[in-house]
Amino acid sequence: MPQPARPEDLDFGGEILFAERHPGRDAHYYANFGYSSTDESYWFHGEEGGRLAIYDPKTRQARTLISDDKGAFRDPRVSYDAKKVLFSYRKGGTHHYNLYEINIDGSGLKQLTFGDWDDIEPCYLPDGDIIFCSTRCKRYVLCFISPVPVLFRCKADGSDIRQLSSGANVENTPAVLPDGRILYTRWEYVNRATVRFHQLWVMNPDGTGATTYFGNMHPTSSVSIDARPVPGKEGMAVFIACSHGHSTEHAGRLTMVNTVNGPDDLSQLKTVGARKGVRDPHPVSSSSFLTAEGNAIVLVTDKGQASLVFKSNMMVHEPQLIKPRERERILPPRVDWSKKTGTLLLTNAYIGRKMKGVAPGSIKKLLVMEQLPKPVNFTGGGSTPLAHGGKWTINRILGTVPVEPDGSASFEVPARRSIYLGILDENDLSVKQMRSFITVMPGENASCIGCHEKRTMAPPKGVKPLAARRAPSKIEPIARIPEIFDFPRDIQPILDRRCVSCHKAEKREGGVNLTGDRGPTYSLSYYNLMLYQQIKDGAGIKWPGIKDSWGEPVGNDAPYKTFSSAAPLMKKIDGSHHDVELTAHERTMIRLWLDSATPYAGTYACYGTGQIGGPFGRKPNREMADGWPSTGPASQAIAKRCGSCHATSLPISVTDLRIQGHKVRQGDGGGFQRPTFRTSRHNIFNLTHPEKSLALMAVLAKTSGGYAKGKLAAPKKVPIRLGKKPGPFVHPVVFEREDDPDYQKILAHIRAAGQRLDTIKRFDMPGFMPRYEYLREMKRYGVLPADFNPKNPSPVDPYRLDLKYFDLFYPIGKGSG
Repeated sequence: MPQPARPEDLDFGGEILFAERHPGRDAHYYANFGYSSTDESYWFHGEEGGRLAIYDPKTRQARTLISDDKGAFRDPRVSYDAKKVLFSYRKGGTHHYNLYEINIDGSGLKQLTFGDWDDIEPCYLPDGDIIFCSTRCKRYVLCFISPVPVLFRCKADGSDIRQLSSGANVENTPAVLPDGRILYTRWEYVNRATVRFHQLWVMNPDGTGATTYFGNMHPTSSVSIDARPVPGKEGMAVFIACSHGHSTEHAGRLTMVNTVNGPDDLSQLKTVGARKGVRDPHPVSSSSFLTAEGNAIVLVTDKGQASLVFKSNMMVHEPQLIKPRERERILPPRVDWSKKTGTLLLTNAYIGRKMKGVAPGSIKKLLVMEQLPKPVNFTGGGSTPLAHGGKWTINRILGTVPVEPDGSASFEVPARRSIYLGILDENDLSVKQMRSFITVMPGENASCIGCHEKRTMAPPKGVKPLAARRAPSKIEPIARIPEIFDFPRDIQPILDRRCVSCHKAEKREGGVNLTGDRGPTYSLSYYNLMLYQQIKDGAGIKWPGIKDSWGEPVGNDAPYKTFSSAAPLMKKIDGSHHDVELTAHERTMIRLWLDSATPYAGTYACYGTGQIGGPFGRKPNREMADGWPSTGPASQAIAKRCGSCHATSLPISVTDLRIQGHKVRQGDGGGFQRPTFRTSRHNIFNLTHPEKSLALMAVLAKTSGGYAKGKLAAPKKVPIRLGKKPGPFVHPVVFEREDDPDYQKILAHIRAAGQRLDTIKRFDMPGFMPRYEYLREMKRYGVLPADFNPKNPSPVDPYRLDLKYFDLFYPIGKGSG
């Protein structure tokens, strides 16, 4: 703890307001309110008891403004005239935070918002309204078990609540910049790395003009949060750089950023001091900041010098001066709430980073897509079972719009939706895609210069884009195409018609199995397309230049390196692969599935269901634990008959996630990385037809119906070749006949797994029922009727239920087929 501050250091011209409350029960920076998706009796907020207090630097005494021994207070903000305090309050006996206001003398307590939602981090706006973050957005974090907030605003009395953002993930800590815009933290990942983009963004107070403030081009291991403008220094802000999953209540390093050179210049970042547990910076001048640190209020200078202001017996939060201040600039509203659309203008698609090699005139269309929020989540990371490492959310294909010969495009888009774009060539193949989203508010006219252009460049002078000379285009839906792809429903039938005759267990040409038979998490065909590298979505084992890479896509891909233009699968269906002929519609289906980042499931109801084994040891993600009666005998048989060569490369059971000797996060769970390899459990265990499992057929003699031939040689260690496309398939005989006792033990284990899957069911199986938690949240959101019983449910269609959920925020149109 630093030394006490000198009296002259505390001459702020005002008292200090702060909150005292217990820390949240989870170390993730965003998980300190709401309940766990898997246990609604477990609340992430801290223990009971807390207060708002005022510290007088002159008397060195603190007094209580408001307290509650059974409740909690957070996020106080002093009004412009320093006569009121706006804050979030969880009353004793309740679990949700709502917004309140109180006079600075403790009188006139008034509740502003109501309901079983968490309204947090409010901020006064210069026009008299309030901006805040809220779980009224009815969504869960994309890779954990807690609800999340996005930005809302309301009138001064709490009325007329409007959602400003369409973000599928977390938004936090809004603050008003001197120019009137809102500075906030946006965590996003649109088909890219999960925990490397928690950057600073800005928007107008009505939600228009959302754009990056700093850092969205650069993947980092830290979260930029609690940002506040530094007075007297235009373009400069102070914030906390904290850890994503190990920063209770946003504790991290005090950091300053100067955006004079634009949002991408990392040289403009400056870590202030060496202290790691700093929170909630509040500038009191251009060079000094009040901060919270454990149970103390600490004053820190821009040189990193720290001095103790006040120490409490409880954790301290959000210190700030009680001092009148000028209102920031009031920006006139740009939203026309009578409209349902806005417009986007792209000046020139050929301008931008990594656009070299894209020939002028080659871009013909934009593919318009949107990222969709998640109603509930059960996994603590990763994409399984929605996909295998490349995407973490469902996306919807809206259609296409034309691109003019000069590279420009102008088109209408649905308002308040998370839109992202792909550029298509003359063959409708993907040249490049956004891995971020843009939201257009009703009636807003937004524009960009090019595709990932440098943010400091200006539009070309004296040039009016061709697209700007006409009325904006309407998005043209793509005929007979599902807006939301589902691999078993939409892609597997094409493989069955065109590919399975040569790529099945009985005739595994090239070693590939493209049947829809089910493995522990995916179908064999889905995993084989990954294993044999028939898709290209940017996911992989290692990204050069990124420390501790987990193999996640990071975005800003080079042209023609990802999705349909780069996927070898597209070459297999052009008529040159053994005369395989697909219809034009079938090719379009596969192309757009690839451009949708290759999802497996087309419904969020897939989460927490249908997995035998899983990337986490806790339920609901792990069914059929290692202790099942068939697991031990099968594991012993595999170890005995195969371990001399495959001791580190072969799973010994259907639920074995180990990849021994390799530093691969989550094992073979299909989460952050794509550690595909031939002996993966996703490839060698067939739960639909256990006797056709590669684990058995590969080592069973051909004379008995297997693939194996030849005698076993001396044992030779076989390594796992992560991310390597398998070569020719050969294996010597291990089992001469099916009646071998060890063969039967393995077969019995795979059959038991298949029987368990038939019981718990996967999203694409007849009689599938979503988890209770999914149904519970759908009822809470009003998607299911009030008399629906999620513990004893009547049958539901999860695909249609998802659509009704999306309809809460914006009409989804014709549906997903």
